[in-house]
Amino acid sequence: MFFPDGIYYEENIVNYELGKQLLEKYKNVPKKIIENHNNIEEMRKKENSEFARMKRNLIIGIRKTHKFVPNHKVSDFLVPYTSSGCTAMCMYCYLVCNYNKCSYLRLFVNREQMLEKIIKVANQSEENLTFEIGSNSDLILENTITDNLIWTIENFKSSKKGMLTFPTKFDMIDPILNLDHQGKIIIRMSVNPNEIINKVEFGTSRLDGRIEAINKLVEADYKVGILVAPIILVDNWKNLYEELLKELSEKLSNKAKGKVFFELIFMTYSYIHKMINKDAFPNAIDLYNKDLMTVRGKGKYTYKQSVREEGENFFREILKKYFPDNKIIYFS
Repeated sequence: MFFPDGIYYEENIVNYELGKQLLEKYKNVPKKIIENHNNIEEMRKKENSEFARMKRNLIIGIRKTHKFVPNHKVSDFLVPYTSSGCTAMCMYCYLVCNYNKCSYLRLFVNREQMLEKIIKVANQSEENLTFEIGSNSDLILENTITDNLIWTIENFKSSKKGMLTFPTKFDMIDPILNLDHQGKIIIRMSVNPNEIINKVEFGTSRLDGRIEAINKLVEADYKVGILVAPIILVDNWKNLYEELLKELSEKLSNKAKGKVFFELIFMTYSYIHKMINKDAFPNAIDLYNKDLMTVRGKGKYTYKQSVREEGENFFREILKKYFPDNKIIYFS
């Protein structure tokens, strides 16, 4: 359970019910008033080596941007929602590309405004749209602080149309198991081999916990996907990932194996990651591999096309072996 060392907050959060609740919940935590959650000067000036300690702070503000971005994977739109950033410290986190070392957890208290827009867009559309509400954070983690996911699922029932989806690396799903979600929620559990979770995904739930969470969510009749992501081509990666798929096939319930779908995504890395990881986690493994990677865009690295093709062929083969009847939604 996350408990912050310090809180930075915009003064206007006191005008929102959730803002008042959070200030009361953490009334004994040291606090500083800020003008803008996007620009905390003392945080920006900290050294990369302070990255882990910066993650011990909680930022509370009001989300001003509500632009829906078209998406053509599991969802139709990526939607700004109730949080951004995370308390975990995955060494590849794409939010670091956007926020650099300031990828700490930010909470936004104007949840009514955000959900109302989703419901309005959903009900005005001729199609049954799906909205990705977890592209900037992890809502299972956030829920342990705000109960926002419980609130969201309960209030989204009023929408005549539409579905919500989000990914997670956490197993604290018990609070949402007994909710009347009406089949409108798609939860995608991100998985990786134990070795990669232990060495790269600091502060997240262990693989056994994630697998148990999948079984519980399926039993509660949520729509559930498995997100094998990011695929990291470390030494011995083929053995590690085949063992992962084998373990999933053995530990998932029959009901889960009959319902889950798969998404697979190769890791994208960056110069920013290299610099922060070098200073913040000097004893950790180096995820950059010059022999396998190539530059894509400014300061970003992806696996070479030939490497990706080999990887995709391998994963399609082992998925066919262990999950022959399950759909692969996309591979990127």
